[in-house]
Amino acid sequence: MYRVDMNLGSLLSFSWRMLRRDGRGGELRLLAAALVIAVAALTAVGFFTDRVRQALERQSHQLLGADLLLVADHPWPAAFADEVRARGLQVVETQTFPSMVSRGRGADMRSQLAEVKAVGTGYPLRGSLRVAPALNAPDAPADGIPARGTLWVDERLASTLAARVGDQIAVGQSSLRVAAVLTLEPDRGINFFSVAPRLLMNLDDLPATGLLQVGSRVGYRLLLAGDAALVKRYQREIEARLVRGQRLEDPQNGRPEIRIALDRAQKFLGLSALLTVVLAAVAVALAARRYVQRHLDPCAVMRCLGATQGLLLRLYLGQFAVLGLLAAGVGCAIGYLAHFALHAWLAQLLATPLPPPGPLPVVQGLAVGMLLLFGFAVPPLLQLKKVPTLRVLRGELGNPQAALLGGYLTGFLVLTGLMFWVAGEIALGAYVVAGFSAALLLFSLIARLVIRLAAAARGGAGTSGGIGWRYGLASLERRASASVVQIVALALGFMALILLTVTRGDLLDAWQRAVPPDAPNRFVVNIQPEQVAPVRAALAARGLLPELAPMIRGRLTTINGAPVSAADYRDDRAQRLIEREFNLSMRADLPAGNHLSDGRWFSAADLEGRDEAAASVEDGLARTLGLSVGDRIDFDIAGETVSMRVVGLRKVDWDTMRVNFFVLTAPAVLQGYPASWITSFHLPAEKADLVNPLLAEFPNLTVIDVAAILRQLKSIMDQVAQAVQFIFLFTLAAGVVVLYAALASAAQERRYELAVMRALGARREQLRRALLAEFAAIGALSGLIAALGAIAIGQFLAREAFQFEVAINFWLPLAAVVGGAVLVTGAGWFAASRLLQSAPLETLRAGSA
Repeated sequence: MYRVDMNLGSLLSFSWRMLRRDGRGGELRLLAAALVIAVAALTAVGFFTDRVRQALERQSHQLLGADLLLVADHPWPAAFADEVRARGLQVVETQTFPSMVSRGRGADMRSQLAEVKAVGTGYPLRGSLRVAPALNAPDAPADGIPARGTLWVDERLASTLAARVGDQIAVGQSSLRVAAVLTLEPDRGINFFSVAPRLLMNLDDLPATGLLQVGSRVGYRLLLAGDAALVKRYQREIEARLVRGQRLEDPQNGRPEIRIALDRAQKFLGLSALLTVVLAAVAVALAARRYVQRHLDPCAVMRCLGATQGLLLRLYLGQFAVLGLLAAGVGCAIGYLAHFALHAWLAQLLATPLPPPGPLPVVQGLAVGMLLLFGFAVPPLLQLKKVPTLRVLRGELGNPQAALLGGYLTGFLVLTGLMFWVAGEIALGAYVVAGFSAALLLFSLIARLVIRLAAAARGGAGTSGGIGWRYGLASLERRASASVVQIVALALGFMALILLTVTRGDLLDAWQRAVPPDAPNRFVVNIQPEQVAPVRAALAARGLLPELAPMIRGRLTTINGAPVSAADYRDDRAQRLIEREFNLSMRADLPAGNHLSDGRWFSAADLEGRDEAAASVEDGLARTLGLSVGDRIDFDIAGETVSMRVVGLRKVDWDTMRVNFFVLTAPAVLQGYPASWITSFHLPAEKADLVNPLLAEFPNLTVIDVAAILRQLKSIMDQVAQAVQFIFLFTLAAGVVVLYAALASAAQERRYELAVMRALGARREQLRRALLAEFAAIGALSGLIAALGAIAIGQFLAREAFQFEVAINFWLPLAAVVGGAVLVTGAGWFAASRLLQSAPLETLRAGSA
């Protein structure tokens, strides 16, 4: 037999001509659309996170404001700064803490909780501050720091206080003049959870404010800069001398809260995009299978003309390689444009300009596109090289073999690898793979069961449902596998959007309803012991009778005699608790909203101090740190070790919004230790102005408006949810592509069935209603499964994660059924309407495949 072979140039040229010809068919367009959507979803996330990561890497020193940063929750000894200077390094001190600030007096007084940052001369050592002469005016690099007697306010604080340059701002017992509007602070970085605006002042003005009292939460930082070798040498020496409550940050590990937030955001958005990739893989497999079915006859002819099996395989692989590169390139371009939408929604959470993205997301997008294509398109293509020449005479030979489903193992491995890659860690990757697999299996079983029930209902309905509905439901059962694929793909996309819209809103509303209407919405901290009686009297004069509680700061040092450190725990929350100082309190009676879950409350002997020191621990904290009744715990309080025995565990109802503590002791245990006091109360909106006179009388107090904080957190959640919703739009688009691919894979079979029905006397209108009924059923079932899945997930989150009840939205399944039916019917009819236009005689002569 004559054998045909081609060199590489001829092969690529012929593959390109084949692609241009086959591109007019629907299968390659669907395949390309699936790749474009998958690559666009992943690269949109990739471009955005790459820009943020580059900002961290390029501005690592600016994010610290120095070459090295020493951070502590207690003052650094003066010897540290002196030692640094003696080594030829620069050093600047900063102190950061929350405090109330105000402008004006009397009825015109405006107050706001601010994050005050007092800085020394030379700040920052790396990077620069930028200030503006007025709000919304052009900014410029700052010349130094605020002069003595002045301060700078950021744009948010200037707007809230209606403060202009030249106005006086009350900061504690001092009144400082606004000298500029702060527009850029290099080491503030990305303020994901910064709920208070910034006020920058001179460190020399801080003592006069009287704000630093017992119990004040202050972050103490020493900024170091100098010769790289000297900095590195000092870093190695100082690391071994750091104690609890002190840590070191350098450009590689600096700003861990920013890096952790970025990693989590990247994983969350990336895993959201993975759902799109999974559905796109299904569409690629369906479209490739239909493509192979249509090319079996041309391959048989080419075999008769001398084409070898290897040549056929190389031709089609070359064609798909070109298609994959083109589709992945278009997907990268769309992803690049789409990432600006993510930036727009998340821009308010960023406090630093972002550099342009690098080429890495493009490389990743091209790689994902090609892996997805060859993982799910190559198995069907392998059949083309095995087409026998006898198929030219006997068309039933060489049809796709079911055994080739095992060839999709490569594709499944590719998807699994992508999930582990996006998850970034083995444990999370395993959970993601298991979760995706379980969800797909569960949805498939539910879809198959519902299809079977619908078929049974069709049989029991007789002729009452009309020929359209009966034929449409029969089609679902006849093509059960394809119907399950379509329903599951669309249900996953619908459910993702429902969770981020309706279910998220229901959870937030239920949580707000769980909070009592008279729950405290103001917390007052930094009340000094000598101010307890005057503050209580001032609040009583305003009709408020809250309870004031003492607050003593202590650091947990040992449990049952064994020293504890953050390294002893794997849980992030446990590590944070061990590193920080606890707020301890003392009282004789069990607080309202607290219930004993184990052990007992303080006995008379405990209260009188006749027995060993007793402590009551919140049960959530006990689980986190592994504490139980009978354990002995030691705290370092003001340099002294205080030992106490855990006699009971408490379940705290945090929804009451009352002042609660993780650790309570009998009064005799902590009496005489330095303490500040705290209180909370409910302040109706019409009495909000009562806060200003209280601050005027006690300027050192900090009043925390819980409602304002919750509003800002909700705003942050809304922005993040919008970004994720945008990613899930790609998921929904992938679901629609799966629908089209499934319709295309069975198009010839449908066309033949419709021709037979027409030949047997069915009218075109009846067949149209049958197709619409089938599409409506697919959409309705998808919407129903999505709604039920969203409700189940919402109930699980409410009960297990948030511990409150959420009402079931009974209208949601109905709305999802109607919405799904309308959407899928419209999309399906657009794809299948041409089937009714084929002449029955021509279709019957052509055969069923």
